[in-house]
Amino acid sequence: MGRIVLISTGGTIASRWQGSGFAADADGSEVVATAPLPEGITVEVVDLFSVNSPRLTTAHQLTLLRTVHEVLADPGVDGIVVTHGTDTLEESAFLVDLHHHDPRSVVFTGSQRPMGTADGDGPGNLYDALLTAATTRGLGVLIAFAGRVHAARGTVKTQAVALDAFADPSKELLGKIGFGKVAVLRSPQRSEPLPLPAMPELPPRVDMVMHHADGDPVLLNAAVEAGARGIVLIGTGAGNATPEIVDAVKAAVARGVLVALTTRVAAGPVTEIYTHGGAVDLVAAGAVPTGTLRAGQARIAVLSALLAATDPAEQARVLRRTLAAAGPVLVDA
Repeated sequence: MGRIVLISTGGTIASRWQGSGFAADADGSEVVATAPLPEGITVEVVDLFSVNSPRLTTAHQLTLLRTVHEVLADPGVDGIVVTHGTDTLEESAFLVDLHHHDPRSVVFTGSQRPMGTADGDGPGNLYDALLTAATTRGLGVLIAFAGRVHAARGTVKTQAVALDAFADPSKELLGKIGFGKVAVLRSPQRSEPLPLPAMPELPPRVDMVMHHADGDPVLLNAAVEAGARGIVLIGTGAGNATPEIVDAVKAAVARGVLVALTTRVAAGPVTEIYTHGGAVDLVAAGAVPTGTLRAGQARIAVLSALLAATDPAEQARVLRRTLAAAGPVLVDA
């Protein structure tokens, strides 16, 4: 069915016991050797790095993004599978999706149980990812996990240790895998792909700040003073905070900081309903609502906007255009 390139980055699917816990240890060829290959598929391995995904940096993720583009420059490649730790998989997959302009699929997968365990889920997930990469087109970047296919945009890790670890809490399932076939149930929402960014010597700092009872602007202001060029404010409810935080957002935006507004609630869009510090006031202060995107992916959207432009007003416009497929977001003309 095709020639698939597997890009190995580590994670649980490549982890072994290290004496006190598990950590990424195996290379991509070892990971591939654990799984049966779908009929007609050949696999080539790129060992990019081998780390537990909480240790990933923006530099790692941008290197992965560039590697995907370099691999797809070969017209003989039929698709890509990326093996990745589950903790930050949703972030890396969304970054690649925001810049993915090729009809060939890039499919992320991993596992919840380390390699070599009798009940490990890595081999099955890898088989499904290879099958999905070889047989789908025009769907952007996907996540194949536990017999399900998810669009990169909006999909988050919803289970800490259970095998069916990923879902988009705000949308229906994209597809299912079984009996050697991939059934696509709907078309994913995607924004116009962004150009491939330059590799910065020092990536822009983008911080996340969560609101809570007794929440004040201290951490948001500290992020600005630490040099953050972008901030994701994680509000309560439909995207709410306090008047004091509204003032801090306004001051940050005035200093050229790109502020995005999401919510700590699992599903549903950020919505301008409440004033007195709510989303109505936060958006008026300059925060960009992220629709149904949650914190990790909202941060990636902010990062991509910062890398796409230098002018703060243009960065905000890029962010709004990027978020337009994530829910009800006002897009500047």
